[in-house]
Amino acid sequence: MEDINYIKHLNGVFGQFARDSRLNPTHISLYMALFQLWNYKLFRESFHIDREEAMDLAKIGSKSTYHRCIKELEHWGYILYFPSHNPFKGSKIKMFNFGTSDVQALDPSPTDNGTSSGQEVVRNNKPIQTPKNYSNPIKQKKDKKSRSEKMGDNGKRSCTVPNTDNLQTTHDKNYSEPL
Repeated sequence: MEDINYIKHLNGVFGQFARDSRLNPTHISLYMALFQLWNYKLFRESFHIDREEAMDLAKIGSKSTYHRCIKELEHWGYILYFPSHNPFKGSKIKMFNFGTSDVQALDPSPTDNGTSSGQEVVRNNKPIQTPKNYSNPIKQKKDKKSRSEKMGDNGKRSCTVPNTDNLQTTHDKNYSEPL
């Protein structure tokens, strides 16, 4: 079993992914699925995988896409892939350690007085500012009607639906009548 630091490895491989323009999201998804399977196997030097399990973890629906991506990951030096052609055994994978550094990389430029030897934590205490909604004053004048204009004589809203008798809204429903 290798001594793999989970976080250092992920940071190292994500740095590699950022520099490699050949990769697409499917390659990264498959690599992350293989990394998770490697983690399940306690970071052994090599391990066997089940294609369906790897495809399910990587959210890949096509066997041809899976085979193309795994072969490209091998060709580009991210993994070693040994196909077994035996459905009961599964293919063999060897993952490389991308987190080879033992110490955390610090900012090489020290502060002005030279007292800093670690990472600086910067807090963002700025309040979130939202833009003010500006409305059109001409449109507001058109749309504004006094409350009394909208209400009828008895203080109830006047009906805005034409032909209100067709809707039979002027009379209360008699619930003793059949539908």
